[in-house]
Amino acid sequence: MHLDASLLARLAPWGFDPAQLDTFAARCGHAASSNAVKGTLTLPGAADVRTLPTRGTPEHQRLTKLGLDALAAKKVGVVILAGGMATRFGGVVKAVVPVLEDRTFLKLKLDDVRARGGDDVPVYVMSSFATHERLLQHVAELGAKNVEVFSQFVSLRLTPEGQLFKEADGDVSPYATGHGDLTFALRKSGLLGKFRAAGGTMLMMSNVDNLGATLDPAVLGAHLDRGLALSAEVVRKEKGDKGGAPARLDGVPQIIEGFRFPADFDQDSIPVFNTNTFVMDAAAIDRDFALPFYRVEKKVDGATAIQFERLVGEVTAFLPTTFLEVPREGATSRFLPAKDPAELQSRLATIRLVTG
Repeated sequence: MHLDASLLARLAPWGFDPAQLDTFAARCGHAASSNAVKGTLTLPGAADVRTLPTRGTPEHQRLTKLGLDALAAKKVGVVILAGGMATRFGGVVKAVVPVLEDRTFLKLKLDDVRARGGDDVPVYVMSSFATHERLLQHVAELGAKNVEVFSQFVSLRLTPEGQLFKEADGDVSPYATGHGDLTFALRKSGLLGKFRAAGGTMLMMSNVDNLGATLDPAVLGAHLDRGLALSAEVVRKEKGDKGGAPARLDGVPQIIEGFRFPADFDQDSIPVFNTNTFVMDAAAIDRDFALPFYRVEKKVDGATAIQFERLVGEVTAFLPTTFLEVPREGATSRFLPAKDPAELQSRLATIRLVTG
């Protein structure tokens, strides 16, 4: 696909890959049903999902000490996902939206890290071409220390026929290629190498809009205690919940995205689902993974556009993973997503309770 030099120069800072776009164009006509997993799919095993002990119990205290020791030894970093296209809050970058009085999503996340881990815990904020400059500005506004902003990647939307999709003004239509960019972008930025060189060994990752996903030493301790490369937080399903869930594919425990379950598989037979909060072994993710890109249809200016995205949860297919069931309700909730203003409003009371 021919792209002029000025367009390539415009996209280059965001990790644009012209060869990758050609592979996307060749796939535009493929049906979405081709995303379904192939192989033997079974429920997670009894040992695959563990429950975070209740606060105040001896086991919770034991895990908390493990996590506090790791924090004191400066082995822990935090990753906050704040990329995407800045569309859910009226075109405003979500991370800078005030949540509690003047405290924004990002400020609440950073306040939690500093309260629980101190100034020595490095924070890495993943942006996108659509959010990067505003995030840099907001970090400066907050006077935040030990915070780095790095960008996920970009590609161009296509027509169903595999041609460049043009927006109403005639320009191309860029998009962020999904939070599955995380490990690749963290490595490319040099931040993962910097973290490891300073003695860091594990990273807690969460979405900027999930204010329940705090830097909890007990969760860090549970990850260390299990001793696997990844720990993925899950919560009990409620009626209407959709999304990825832990299962075994050909015997390997991993997150299967909701749209990848075969039509004849009863997703409700799995009682928990993925919250997109992980603790990751820094050495284990310091490599490339053959993460698939999935075909997604979007309506842009009333027309159908095709884009391809990858998902960070699919790293679980490549690395030994344990699933940690965490509380969903009340003052100990670790799952308080706010994808849009209405959801934020409905969760404010609990957010205030959890964040203090």
